[in-house]
Amino acid sequence: MKKLGRVAAVALSATMLAGCGGAGKKTDTSTFRFASELDIMGMDSSVVDDGMSFNALHAITEGLEGLDKNGKTVNAVAQSYKVSDDRKTYTFKLRKDAKWSNGDDVTANDFVYAWQRIIKNAGNYAYMYGSDGANILNADDLIKKGTTATQAELDTLGVKAQDDKTLVVTLAAPVPFFLDLMTFPCYYPINQKFAEKAGKDYATKPEYLLSNGPFVMKKWTKGKSADFVKNDKYYDAKDVKLKNLHFDLAMKPQSASANFDSGRVDYATISSDLVDKYKGKDTYKSFNEGYLFYLEPNTKDPVMANKNIRKAISLAVNRKQLCSDVLKDGSKEAKGFVPAQLSQSPDGKDFRSIAGSFTKYDEKAAQEALNAGLAELGKSEVTVQLLYGTDESPMDSVAEYVQGNLSKLKGLKVEMSATTKQDRINNRMKGGNFQLAVTRWGPDYADPTTYLNLLSTGNSNNYGQWSNAQYDALMKQIQTESDASKRYDLMVQAEKIGMDDMADIPLFEKGGSALQATSVSGLVHKAVGVPYTFKFVTLK
Repeated sequence: MKKLGRVAAVALSATMLAGCGGAGKKTDTSTFRFASELDIMGMDSSVVDDGMSFNALHAITEGLEGLDKNGKTVNAVAQSYKVSDDRKTYTFKLRKDAKWSNGDDVTANDFVYAWQRIIKNAGNYAYMYGSDGANILNADDLIKKGTTATQAELDTLGVKAQDDKTLVVTLAAPVPFFLDLMTFPCYYPINQKFAEKAGKDYATKPEYLLSNGPFVMKKWTKGKSADFVKNDKYYDAKDVKLKNLHFDLAMKPQSASANFDSGRVDYATISSDLVDKYKGKDTYKSFNEGYLFYLEPNTKDPVMANKNIRKAISLAVNRKQLCSDVLKDGSKEAKGFVPAQLSQSPDGKDFRSIAGSFTKYDEKAAQEALNAGLAELGKSEVTVQLLYGTDESPMDSVAEYVQGNLSKLKGLKVEMSATTKQDRINNRMKGGNFQLAVTRWGPDYADPTTYLNLLSTGNSNNYGQWSNAQYDALMKQIQTESDASKRYDLMVQAEKIGMDDMADIPLFEKGGSALQATSVSGLVHKAVGVPYTFKFVTLK
């Protein structure tokens, strides 16, 4: 996860900006400048799956549900809703004053079109419509058809426009977190007439985008910056105090912090090596970032298919030292595949405290497991290629640390394979062209299944292709279990199966650090779903 230029209408000079941010007095209270090491990968809600793109989409688009100043789920485009007694049918009444930035009404069909579109396009988050997410009626069958689905077949999806302002969503089974899901970008509406007219250009440039949210995108230079202005047609425009929003994109933390110090940005995410410099200052912020970093073994690879080899790798990593001596940003060693503080059981206990710990550091036991694995493979030594992205802080330092730990084992050599995030995921991991990868996942919603689904057979993000029939059977039970306590017990059982088999190897729960100008208030940051909400930002 996941998230004022040189726009003529703003025309801010570098001299004017020098008064902003952390080092000086803020002279411009209409522009919020946000610096991130991440880039916006795309603006099509039916395609993108990264945190920074979510931030940008969230700035210009709203779904049925949104977030309040405290990050809680509230009605957005939906003014109200009713739920059937069996919890399987939601009837949403849309706001009459919900408009697109071109003046068109936001209609129920905008949701029908968008939801069918992501399935038809086989988008990365299409699975979230099926039993791994919202569990919308007939979604699973349509997801299997993907790009081959006909319009008549797509029309069987459990989402219907009863009239322009009434949307009816029918589920195959109740989903406890359904309304929270409706805040997520893959469920955002799309204006069908506008998108079809734009064709292949849709969402590639600001002129091929429409907004129904707080801001309108005015300028976007990939890998550099993006500019937004307040959307006067937004139904809640009165609560949006900013006139302009600016993103500095793909900016290295060193540059971002320097720009913050000189007053050129108001908020900058920073890396672990900068924490000691800023910790203790009133502009320093630390938070739970929400991401679980883990090692993903390709179980179709002959070496990584061996459970003892995977076990040796897990036991060889000193997670506590990684967090305290390398990351230094509040990150905590991972105990399992579901992070702490994500979800509570019906009786108020954290999932992690119920499920227990599946990780430990034991170099002697690691060597014993490796020896057993080598014997099973009939080898005296194996070489494992470790894949990681160099543009994904702090993956460089994490990969190097893991290599150092693993290299202590006799009979195991580690080759480093450095690339970009886009190549790592789209070309290497999706194609199964890797052995072991440093990767991460941010929770899309506050339920353990946002992680557990990743290990299901056929899940589009199960790049390691681990498959277990007992696990899949439990996950199917979870999808239909209406008793909350039983459902929680099933999730605990499922995680244990995955962790006992080393399906993935958890490393740490990411802590985050940022610099925020003292003039800034109202920025909503969440560890679950879209990372940042800019609607409520004010500047003194």
